[in-house]
Amino acid sequence: MSIRRYWPALVGVGLVIFMAVLPLLNISIPGILPTPTYQPGTLALLSLCMVFASLALSYNLLLGTSGMLSFGHALYFGAGAYGLGIALEHFGVPLFPGVFVALIGGMIIAFVTGAVAMRVSGIPFAMVTLAFAQAGSVLVRRNSAITGGEEGLSLNTEQVPDFLVGVINTRNLYWFALAVLVIVYLVTLWVDTSRLGHLARATRENEQRVRVLGLRPYRVRLIVFVIAAVLASLAGVAYMLLQSGTVPRSVSADLTITVLVMVVLGGVGFRWGAIVGGVLYTLLDQRLTVLAGSEAIASLPDFLRIPLSEPLFLLGALFIIVVMFLPGGIAGTIDGWWRRRHGERHVRDSLRSIDDAEADADAVGASEVRA
Repeated sequence: MSIRRYWPALVGVGLVIFMAVLPLLNISIPGILPTPTYQPGTLALLSLCMVFASLALSYNLLLGTSGMLSFGHALYFGAGAYGLGIALEHFGVPLFPGVFVALIGGMIIAFVTGAVAMRVSGIPFAMVTLAFAQAGSVLVRRNSAITGGEEGLSLNTEQVPDFLVGVINTRNLYWFALAVLVIVYLVTLWVDTSRLGHLARATRENEQRVRVLGLRPYRVRLIVFVIAAVLASLAGVAYMLLQSGTVPRSVSADLTITVLVMVVLGGVGFRWGAIVGGVLYTLLDQRLTVLAGSEAIASLPDFLRIPLSEPLFLLGALFIIVVMFLPGGIAGTIDGWWRRRHGERHVRDSLRSIDDAEADADAVGASEVRA
């Protein structure tokens, strides 16, 4: 019984250990990974997958735990990326103080914008967060002296330790991205299992009842909002280091829509589903681009070649299929199947116990009759 209770944690630890040693292994998966796992190409792709898995986890904390549909979550991801870049470039601070500055900046922005957006709920809340994201995008694009404008902001590598710079150190960046993913997961796990998470879910289900009990749903939602934003900023920091720069899209509403698709694809409300959705979407987005430019696609008739040469078309078709046939996402579907199977097994065990008890009773009755 105790092993069954802790097996999800054991599986998680095993996966983390496997991912940690993956750069030391020579594993090839043709069509999915561009190179063997010890080479920079695959390590860079997997690092990007983990960064967006972290971002999807932070967004799941909003949508899955608190029921807040935000169209501006990328603003805090961009705050982490641009905050680190600005701290290194214009303040001249070393890397880790720069990370601290970026996270504090993301937290302050989240507190101010969240305090305003929380005055409304539902669709109005989504529209207010969208407005803040658009405002952040405009500020980034128009302040080229600070943010680099449309061309983006490059990473000042002079302030970054040598072991995190260059293609030769992709393995170290991979481990950094893995550490970020583990930190984000542990924080979201703590929030979900804490009193704060219980109150956030209660507010999601019935905010009026929470008010009647004398609690403050506004404060609960704001705290969860800020925590999710800081985690998104941490993912932005990892993105800045991995990509050696960032672009205005990292603060746009388009990125938030992409993250929303990741969470829905993986399964809203499931932490491991958010990770699966983030990894799967990023892999498809990167590898379908290669497929779209292949000779096999180019040789098809126009009515097939034109749509199949567009990765967004393929991703959109996949998303429609998931919504239609897997409404709970990947994790929700698997969880529902597991619960049904476990429930059926429990019923069979109960019926078997009843049959055994009746058989024992009949045996006792027969022995008494003979006596």
